[in-house]
Amino acid sequence: MSAENEIPIRRVAVIEIGSTAIRMAIAEGSPDGQIRKLEKLVKPVAIGEDTYSVGRISRETIEACVKVLRTYQEKLREYRLIDPQNIRVIATSAVREAENTLAFVDRIYIATGWNVEVLDVAELHRVIYQGVQAWREKLPGMSQDRWVIAEVGGGNTEFLLLEHGEIESCHAVRLGSQRMRSLLTNYNAPESQWPELLRSHARRALSENRLLSGKPRATKLLALGGEMRFVAEKLKGNEPGQGAVRIRCAELSQFTERILGMKVDELVNEFHISLPDAEMMGPALVANLELAQALHARVIHVLPTTLRDGLLRELIDRDVWSDELVSQIFRSALDVGRKFAFDETHSRHVARLAKILFNQLESLHGLDRRYELLLILAALLHEIGLFIGTSSYHKHSMYLISNSELFGLSRRQLTLIASVARYHRRTSPKPTHTGFSNLVRDDRVAVIKMAALLRVALALDGSRNQRIHEFECQVERGQLVITVPDVTDLSMEHLALRQIGGLFEETFGLSLLLRGKRREGRRL
Repeated sequence: MSAENEIPIRRVAVIEIGSTAIRMAIAEGSPDGQIRKLEKLVKPVAIGEDTYSVGRISRETIEACVKVLRTYQEKLREYRLIDPQNIRVIATSAVREAENTLAFVDRIYIATGWNVEVLDVAELHRVIYQGVQAWREKLPGMSQDRWVIAEVGGGNTEFLLLEHGEIESCHAVRLGSQRMRSLLTNYNAPESQWPELLRSHARRALSENRLLSGKPRATKLLALGGEMRFVAEKLKGNEPGQGAVRIRCAELSQFTERILGMKVDELVNEFHISLPDAEMMGPALVANLELAQALHARVIHVLPTTLRDGLLRELIDRDVWSDELVSQIFRSALDVGRKFAFDETHSRHVARLAKILFNQLESLHGLDRRYELLLILAALLHEIGLFIGTSSYHKHSMYLISNSELFGLSRRQLTLIASVARYHRRTSPKPTHTGFSNLVRDDRVAVIKMAALLRVALALDGSRNQRIHEFECQVERGQLVITVPDVTDLSMEHLALRQIGGLFEETFGLSLLLRGKRREGRRL
């Protein structure tokens, strides 16, 4: 193969600031989807010990994080990894729940120049789902059965419920190894009572979740997390990176009892693990075991995937999400729309028209592919405010979308979707509109562009009978000409364009012209 035909390799790194440690993974990825890991580093920093005990991250802990991250910067320079587009730094619940989150991320930026993304729960679920996708072929039953994908972290237990391969719901329970360890310290109870306190806390936390409180159903459990990979290694001899391992609940129960009966220094000496890992082992295994028992799962499936795997996948794909992931997000939005009794036929058709507009006018709006999905979702949900009332329903739509949970989407992305839906009719965005004025400039511009496209899509279904399925856009002498084949009467669409097309003209500086055309070329 000649040099010019070789597939370019992209080197990337992800850094996860977790509750108990800061982890970094360095990898190479190619456009054909292959990922080759080059190196991984783990440095213990007990951020969660601060957050879950006193509610804020201490100055000493912040500086310990800075020291670790500067060390990681030196390592990345060895790999010639300095472009921020190839480095992603994220933080999870220990940073998200702290009172001084902003002070923490600002200090990291000042010290390293890195922007820390504090992932919210929905984003975390998306990344977990992304990490599991590469292993689906090794778990063929995932497409037919009812599964829970769970990861016990330092602060929370995150789990996704899948039914026949489709995401039914996502949950986060305030049950994590570091959080449980902090509770034990706060209880000031003798160590002999710790095992029962751990079990009691885990059961209470899980019982508050609606998924686990109903009538038991046959459910398979897929467990992620370092502690469960440790169990797979010790009980089944599973090497890192190997496929799925099946562990019977009875086996996990016996192993957990053994771990709980050992002191921390004994765990360090026998299993050759770090002190922080030894401290978290017992609480994490109790949480996994109690979750399995709550689900009535006799067998636990363990995968070697990590949160970093999902982050690497997204970074290498440059946030262009897979069709499978987009399908899950779209399905989640449909569930929200049905909850508020929306006109599904009309809304789905407008979403399809908006997608066509986005693609045909890509050179005009200049938005990257990430915004296509946001526009489609805004089109799908633009009318859900009618559930509350017809007066100012566009504002109700904004409120409902902003306060809904869509699988995999961050609060920022939800805000953008809600803002686009809010401006699908009537007035254009104004600086006096609080929600709009609070957006950063790039987001304000994106909202205006997407809202303008949405209004055109709505006009194309002005008759609400879904008769326009295809069209062609062409810029001609200061006009955007939209040619529709095989529609004899476009009077309703012309009227709708006159009513709501002004935002498009203001935004792009082009007037709109809608015309029909027979397929053989004769105009209507």
